[in-house]
Amino acid sequence: MMRLKWFNAREAADLGVALADQFAAAAALRTAPVRGSEGTRKEHASALEQLHERADREVRPLEMNFYQKARFANAFKWKLIENGVESGLADDLTQSLILHLAQGQTRVAADRRSAGAQGSGPDATSKNNALLARAKKAFEEGDYAQAAELFDEFVSLVPGRADVLNGLGVALYNLGRYQEAEQRYREAIDIDPEFAEALVNLAALLQANPGAAEPLLRRALKINPKYPGARAMLGLIFLSSGQEREAKVALRKALKVSPRDHVALLGLAHVARVEGRFDEAQSLLKRTLEIRPKMPTAWASLNGTRKMTTADSDWFATAQEIAGSGVPLWDEVPLRFAMGNYCDDIKDYEHAFANFRRGNELLKSVAVRYDREAHAKIADDLIRVHTRETLASMTAGGSASAKPIFVLGMPRSGTSLTEQIIASHPAAKGIGEQDYWLKAARAFEDEIRQKILDLSARKKLAENYLRLIERRFPEALRIVDKTPTNSDFLGLIHTVFPNARIIHMRRDPVDTCLSCYFRNFSTAQSFTLDLADLANYYRTYRRLMDHWSRALPAGAILEVPYEGLVADQETWTRKILDFLGLEWDERCLAFHETKRSVTTASVWQVRQRMYRHSVGRWRNYEKFIGPLKGLRD
Repeated sequence: MMRLKWFNAREAADLGVALADQFAAAAALRTAPVRGSEGTRKEHASALEQLHERADREVRPLEMNFYQKARFANAFKWKLIENGVESGLADDLTQSLILHLAQGQTRVAADRRSAGAQGSGPDATSKNNALLARAKKAFEEGDYAQAAELFDEFVSLVPGRADVLNGLGVALYNLGRYQEAEQRYREAIDIDPEFAEALVNLAALLQANPGAAEPLLRRALKINPKYPGARAMLGLIFLSSGQEREAKVALRKALKVSPRDHVALLGLAHVARVEGRFDEAQSLLKRTLEIRPKMPTAWASLNGTRKMTTADSDWFATAQEIAGSGVPLWDEVPLRFAMGNYCDDIKDYEHAFANFRRGNELLKSVAVRYDREAHAKIADDLIRVHTRETLASMTAGGSASAKPIFVLGMPRSGTSLTEQIIASHPAAKGIGEQDYWLKAARAFEDEIRQKILDLSARKKLAENYLRLIERRFPEALRIVDKTPTNSDFLGLIHTVFPNARIIHMRRDPVDTCLSCYFRNFSTAQSFTLDLADLANYYRTYRRLMDHWSRALPAGAILEVPYEGLVADQETWTRKILDFLGLEWDERCLAFHETKRSVTTASVWQVRQRMYRHSVGRWRNYEKFIGPLKGLRD
């Protein structure tokens, strides 16, 4: 989870806070129930109208970029929650505001094109229809560049055609022009809010952001409960956000409506995989490929169900064929990483690295570049504010709960393995990776870079976090949050939960960074896409962790060396359980047999017995790793 640029968007955050305060006051949200009398509902509707009007005046003219929008939305949401708004309602209100602003932007764009429309009458209509026919023909033939050009010419002459804007969006998507595609989809929806196809297309584009994609799919399904692929996509959205139960329900419903829904079958294969049922996952993927023989994501996913050998050369040949056939970027990327894994399995390290590099370069072309200076400045400010003396003076105010356990470190440092070991204990559970502290840091960015967060805010953060983790596991004595990048926010976390135990996983820096480079992470983690950026990120992370080790009280952090854990499993497992105040349990040694969902990149590894062959793996790639070599000095 990359989180650097938004720290520069102070004006956007201030606006979010101001709008949230205004709305809370206007709707009397501190005292009024969310659902109540007709008068209360009218009060809320009036407040929402005032909110939109103020956003039109003060927010729209800023033309915020992606990070400013994210900062604005998070500040708005968290201020609502701080004002007493229930979390689900705060999500809905934030989504409503963002959609309102987006729709306004697309309306302006449509008006501009309308002003430039040319010609009318029978001759113009005939020419326009011929132009549209040419655009559709180019699209059907797979000439998306020509189709996009012709569609774009048509909408400049004949504005207001939602179907054509949607077609233009699809053509742009296939060309990898994702921001333009998103704009066109939104324009189509603005013209026709009941246009289910455009809603589903936009959701597919935004599916890396479940909070944005889910409402779009729900709208589409309300319009057409049997819309092809929409419910299956909703299942994939649930799965990506860790809601396996909801994912299975949605995917099975999709298959009832359409037994040959390849997206639903693919989704169920992913569910089986995260639950550790790899044979079932492989069977479902084969069924998917019977329907869509060269579906890129399904073909790539076969690589994640078992370790491959030279006997799988036919799989690799087909993967190469699909990847080289001009498929969209988002289809080629998983294939490249899967092909890299195959070559690594068969010890063809040169071709493995070439495929990993191709996958990362594709993602770099659409990702916002990692800002090294911004990351360093964040670390400087957090270190300056959260000194040993300041943290030692915070003797009261935090939650007394010792339930949360934070397992953190660099991505690919063994955090999933450690979570699985702890979650194998009958008194402990694991909730995987959560973005709670990232969102909290975004919402309170100004404060935590200048001072310790005030008592009321810390109490609210503690209450909301405990509610989040206890909702899933109300009876657990310990609950593991294994978000690696919580390492950035340890000062904040400690002031909220001073009794929480923190396990820091430390692994050979080159092995760690190379493993990051070999994983298909979200583009939000853009530091993983470039070896030089990875080296820089690692140094800043180490500087922060070294500070936390000195600044937090003795005994708050247990540092676990990955290499030590895999070499002497029982000794380190005993140390971990003792540190957490848990009695010894043999099941923690048989962690690979524990039945639970694992949604991280280590889903395969944590189902295997402890192994050591990943130690020193970087030596196989020594001639390729350039900037990472300096990490060993």
